[in-house]
Amino acid sequence: MPEGRIIKALSGYYYVLDEEKTWQCRARGVFKKRGISPLVGDWVTYDQGENQEGFIQTVADRKTELVRPPIANVEQAFLVFSLAEPVFNPLLLDRFLVHTEGAGLRSIICLSKVDLLRDGYQAIKETYEQIGYPVLATSKKTGEGIQELKALLRNHISVFSGQSGVGKSSLLNEILPGVNLQIGQVSERLRRGKHTTRHVELIPVEGGFVADTPGFSQLDFFDVDPEQLGYHFIDFKPYIADCKFRGCLHISEPGCAVRAALADGQINQQRYDNYAVFLEEIKEDKRRRY
Repeated sequence: MPEGRIIKALSGYYYVLDEEKTWQCRARGVFKKRGISPLVGDWVTYDQGENQEGFIQTVADRKTELVRPPIANVEQAFLVFSLAEPVFNPLLLDRFLVHTEGAGLRSIICLSKVDLLRDGYQAIKETYEQIGYPVLATSKKTGEGIQELKALLRNHISVFSGQSGVGKSSLLNEILPGVNLQIGQVSERLRRGKHTTRHVELIPVEGGFVADTPGFSQLDFFDVDPEQLGYHFIDFKPYIADCKFRGCLHISEPGCAVRAALADGQINQQRYDNYAVFLEEIKEDKRRRY
């Protein structure tokens, strides 16, 4: 039975790339009965009908899975955040990082529109590189960082995510001439981006695939337990095992190794403050639900 990868899902159809051909497929009804929904990025088997149409028969086990955006088997996430228009938002970046860490993805921070605010770039770069994240500066206007970005995409399945209006589609248009992804403008009144990308699609690039995904500015923590949140902060991980109490929340417990590292300057204060915001959000959500 032929095999391929779903590269687009739209209006009830799944578009499966098999070598160089794309087949328009529907999913068998058995998937609904089993509670399975094929995702972009899934490796599937399918039967071939006429006019390059067919039905998906099986979905292979996934290595990774994201809920929002709904995509499977991604290896790395480029978190695109602009330095200006809209202004850089470290709280939102850390929120994204919690989710990519939870999904087991390699995270690469991509700072766009660096030509608009070079003064603030170096401090952000140093903060996150010290934590352990690669940081890349890019500019559509000057072409800065485009070749480095292409090299990082090579032979990987990657996803571009970030706040709306930060330039995700603009960067992809630079990388993929002729694709012409729709570009949104930043609202002058609200100073935030307008949503432009309406579906998830994998685009072949540099021996791999890259996904342009719908922009969004809110991410919840429904699947994260309070005791596990610290493990989603890679700068906390080296210290958690040394906390006095198992299940330490790193807020007020005695013998907390994370807070000791914070006091010694080993953990960034803003990162810790963002952790505390997320923890309270998770606890409040659980109080509402239970």
